[in-house]
Amino acid sequence: MKKLYSILLIFLFTAHNCGNAVNTDGDFVIRLNQVGYLPDDIKTGVILSTVPLDNLELEIIGLENGRMKYNPKFYKTEFKHGRYNYNYKFDFSGLKENGKYIVRAGDKTSYTFEIGNKVYGKLTESLLDFFKVQRCGYTDPLLHEVCHIADATAIYDGDDTLNIKKDLTGGWHDAGDYTKFLNTTAYSTYLLLFAYEFAPDKFGFDNNNNNVADILEEAKIGLDWILRCRYGDKLITQVQDLRDHNVGWRMPEDDPLTYDRPAFAGIGKNLIGIYSATLALASRIWKNKLNYPDFADTCLNTAVKYYSLKNSVPDIDSSGSGMYIDKNYKGKLALAAAELFLSTGKRNYLEEAVSYADSAGSDYWWSWGDINALAHYRLAHFQPRFSDYLKTSLDSFRDYSRKNLFELGVPLSWGTNHTLLGIALIDILYRNLTGDRQYDTLMAAQKDFILGKNPWGISFVYGFGTKFTVNFHHQISYFKGKLPGGFAAGPIEKKLWMISKYRIMITIN
Repeated sequence: MKKLYSILLIFLFTAHNCGNAVNTDGDFVIRLNQVGYLPDDIKTGVILSTVPLDNLELEIIGLENGRMKYNPKFYKTEFKHGRYNYNYKFDFSGLKENGKYIVRAGDKTSYTFEIGNKVYGKLTESLLDFFKVQRCGYTDPLLHEVCHIADATAIYDGDDTLNIKKDLTGGWHDAGDYTKFLNTTAYSTYLLLFAYEFAPDKFGFDNNNNNVADILEEAKIGLDWILRCRYGDKLITQVQDLRDHNVGWRMPEDDPLTYDRPAFAGIGKNLIGIYSATLALASRIWKNKLNYPDFADTCLNTAVKYYSLKNSVPDIDSSGSGMYIDKNYKGKLALAAAELFLSTGKRNYLEEAVSYADSAGSDYWWSWGDINALAHYRLAHFQPRFSDYLKTSLDSFRDYSRKNLFELGVPLSWGTNHTLLGIALIDILYRNLTGDRQYDTLMAAQKDFILGKNPWGISFVYGFGTKFTVNFHHQISYFKGKLPGGFAAGPIEKKLWMISKYRIMITIN
């Protein structure tokens, strides 16, 4: 199952910077970002039609006063989509005045959207709330009670089963189930920290007024847990096995397996990479921003220790139930070495980061296992040539986007929306390094698809847009009837849906 909260962070980062059958209501439908646009954003929409619309009158109406605001550019495309053989695009990037609007096309109107400088503010805060729903243990969770207070009840270390207890409470549940994984928890924690460091003005909000940015408080949940995952010269890579999926849907505090949740020990270069990178980055923030030198030292010393083990461990860890196994480790080790260089100033880390990052190359993708771009971004501050790796990926995404109506950078796959927002993030990083905005149209298309400019006319974020995802594969959401910050992983090709392992059946206790 694609990790939901790791997906969220990329969207959280993107928002400030930038299947079902197609709905068949009438001859044509209007699709655009339902949440809104910053004044200087690229703004486009799509009309899918079963009949030619060459003489269609298209206008944008301001809702505050009812007068026409803008006549967008309107043109037919070469693309067909499902039953819609006549598909059009329109561009209204020139409309920059703040306000709420609708698009009127003939006798039809779009959902309302907004233009303004704060259209994504509430969205960012809501996405961070999702992490609170995912909290496990004594971490003040949202929508559920304290849960899984006995993690972990045993440790599986290779072929050995150790009937010992280790405190592995806390952290976040992986997705809609109640397992916990080191690989993706470290990845998610890293992105929380990275977002804050990259743009503290945007991610430094402190809604509970305790003088600590909310995003850092949430990152601390992840940091505390991954520090508990230290196990000699190994790491705890997973808590609970796949029996979690076989006891029916339940609230986490009602889990019948509460006192039967084993942990798995393992190690690999891939895990060392993301683990050490996260802790090295945390050490700088807790030392320089929060003035907690003891915690900063713990993070840095742990990062140094595990990175030093890299030459004596397998390339890829395969412990546990076989979930989240990386294909490669070099990008993550490059990121670890880069963060250690930034935290210690030791040149050997920079030299190793350069070597690993060159060997890793461009990803041409984005997921929890494909984050070479983060290492290349870090290193480009010291050797600008590393920005070329980002450009190479963006060129590939843009080439693919020109072959489909909604300008998606990759084919639909498992967790499509995660990858789309990763594409947007790579553009943000590349633009930050170079000032080059040639991929901004690509970035806008990925973001707009998430927020409603898609065949279904639905925003994939719970509570945002006129029509948004409601029925998540998420147990707490099922019982509570809501999911603050919930983010749907997105559509997949029908041929993937027909593969049995992707079909989801649920049993309610």
